Amino acid sequence: MTIDAPETKIVDSFRVACDGGEGALGHPRVWLSLPHDTGVVECGYCDCKFIHKDYVEKAAAE
Repeated sequence: MTIDAPETKIVDSFRVACDGGEGALGHPRVWLSLPHDTGVVECGYCDCKFIHKDYVEKAAAE
């Protein structure tokens, strides 16, 4: 059995909500703050990665 790679979402806000995106099978909604120095944050429940639109190229280089 293989595990799918975590989802990556490009966002335009430095504060985002994540609930796993699967309704009742997701996880509790959490609010995440993207740091202004990296523009990237990962959800502690589902490992979904959020990247601010202004940091996409920088995140891809890492």
